[in-house]
Amino acid sequence: MKYIFKIYLIIVFLFQIELKGDSFKYNSYNNHGVIGLINMPTARFYDEQSHGLTIYDGTPDQKITLSSSPYDWLEASLFYTNIQGLPYPGYEYQDYKDKGFNVKLRLKEQGNFPAVAIGVMDIAGTGLYSSEYIITSYGINNIDMHFGLGWGTLNGSKDTIKNPLGYISDNFKNRPTETEGQGGQFQPSRYFSGQTASPFYGVSYALNDRTLFKIEKDTTLTTDTLDYKKAKSNYSVGIDYALNENFVVGFSVERGSTASLKFIYKNSPKISYQKYKYQNQEQNINNEDQYQNLITNLERNGIGVNKVIETANSIGLELTQFTHSNLQVVEEIIKQAGKDSGIEKDIKKNLKIVNLDAITEFDDSFEDNSNLIYEREKKSQFNTKTGLKFRPFIASREEFFKGALLLENDSEYIILDNLMLNVNLKYSLADNFDDLRYPPLNTFPAQVRSDIKQYLKNMDEGILIGRAQIDYFISPHKDHHLMFTGGILEDMFSGFGFEYLYFKNDTNYSVGFELFNAKKRDYDWGFGTLDYQNVTGHLNFHYRNYGLIPFDMKLSYGEYLAGDVGTTIELSRSYDNGMVFGVFASNTDVSEEQFGEGSFDKGIFFNIPIYGNLINYTWRPLTKDPGAKLVRRNTLHGLLVKFQPIN
Repeated sequence: MKYIFKIYLIIVFLFQIELKGDSFKYNSYNNHGVIGLINMPTARFYDEQSHGLTIYDGTPDQKITLSSSPYDWLEASLFYTNIQGLPYPGYEYQDYKDKGFNVKLRLKEQGNFPAVAIGVMDIAGTGLYSSEYIITSYGINNIDMHFGLGWGTLNGSKDTIKNPLGYISDNFKNRPTETEGQGGQFQPSRYFSGQTASPFYGVSYALNDRTLFKIEKDTTLTTDTLDYKKAKSNYSVGIDYALNENFVVGFSVERGSTASLKFIYKNSPKISYQKYKYQNQEQNINNEDQYQNLITNLERNGIGVNKVIETANSIGLELTQFTHSNLQVVEEIIKQAGKDSGIEKDIKKNLKIVNLDAITEFDDSFEDNSNLIYEREKKSQFNTKTGLKFRPFIASREEFFKGALLLENDSEYIILDNLMLNVNLKYSLADNFDDLRYPPLNTFPAQVRSDIKQYLKNMDEGILIGRAQIDYFISPHKDHHLMFTGGILEDMFSGFGFEYLYFKNDTNYSVGFELFNAKKRDYDWGFGTLDYQNVTGHLNFHYRNYGLIPFDMKLSYGEYLAGDVGTTIELSRSYDNGMVFGVFASNTDVSEEQFGEGSFDKGIFFNIPIYGNLINYTWRPLTKDPGAKLVRRNTLHGLLVKFQPIN
């Protein structure tokens, strides 16, 4: 091992003068959905906004991992696994199911010296995959070399060393073997601890832009608990082949005894915005009708004009549009349309969503001292979209993977500028939910989410109503907004209520509250309801950080659907193309013992543009009753910041 490390250092020294930046051309997710080799991680990262799905089939693991890169220095992933040969407690004929989170942080990019990263696997799971690592990577042309140190389940080598962190504190010398509670808790006492650690290394070689060969010193701890095949080698080898820029297949032989296959979907849409091709006016400019030319040019480019006002020095445009999700594109279109229309005055904009001022450059004095030039006739609008969607249900006790292929229609009817009807209809083309039969292991006295199987089993009963709600918006005073909502609010609840929000465009915070009377829907997805209802409400605080690490934060406190009381924190990152990555966690007055496995509610949520469609999904490791909120289509804050992503 020490000779391998010396060779690594010599190569780094010899080539450091020539190389600048991260030189390696091709990376791939490993079997665990972490950018790496076969089982070992590397210090490589994808561009921010990247996301991927890894499906792995080996022995004993069958694993599905969702990976995302909200920043170019952070990789986060959530995994579900089916462990073959390990019985599910109480259901011995079922394989054990497990889930957890992985996190990797970049400490240093490759420059004259190697890239360095640190990571934690199974950060809040049962501990079956609990491991930590420090890894360095150094690339030369098509060759990428890696040298790291692993703890936990990455500490399975015979060539171990004393834990170097033990020299810092005795707390690092002993690693707890038991999982706290019923799993799902953070256990910092485990991190980077143990008597020993295992050095590991590996090399990858890109034959071309599609083919990647890998070999590694595999230090996976092959315990009897997970029933790994006896290792015949200390090394694992593999090959990844990119079918195209999005899809990769991989084959590997792990430790000389296990053949495995993986399938990867990866998308890396790192573009601040897609360059919009401006549509020119097909007629000569009439200088006597500049404003009409301006309106025509804007509408030709997907921007509707509600009103035009004018002062001595400026023009004010009240706009409404849904074509462009990027504010920069909107501003470029306005600038070009004004130029083409022969307008030399400064143009101010007020961008509205329904009747809410999402972005405004108007002030009271500007509007008070302006003349009305144009006002659009009030007309209703109808928008509808139909497409295929997949509804997964992963890691149930009945079967590891279940799902439905749905034909879904989403319709939006803007009756008035401040009155909107939203309807979601779904029809199952194919599903395998019929044999969902086992009740949840842990339930709250009020089953608000844990009875999800009852809804899924009826998904093949014709056309289903996912949502049918009406929203009414008013702004009684500038910066003060109200939304009243009623109808079928989501898959599992109907009801009515309202939300208030104080939102000021030139500040990075907003505050408000919401209150809803929610009633449990019948399992047949129709208009009927069950006996359960509850008044749920929360105080909400939103903060937007535009600094070195841009992010959105939402902190809420109140009563949840099941009657428990507590706090939820959400952290997210948004982008110009509509993409959102986020995590959340809730802590309520339900004890860890009563909550059961998982200890507290947590998960990730995302909006991802795939082939022109914005896919939104919330992924929880466990479906539990405490910490449950209404899944609302529209929120005031979400509408008002729609065109203001933090980049």
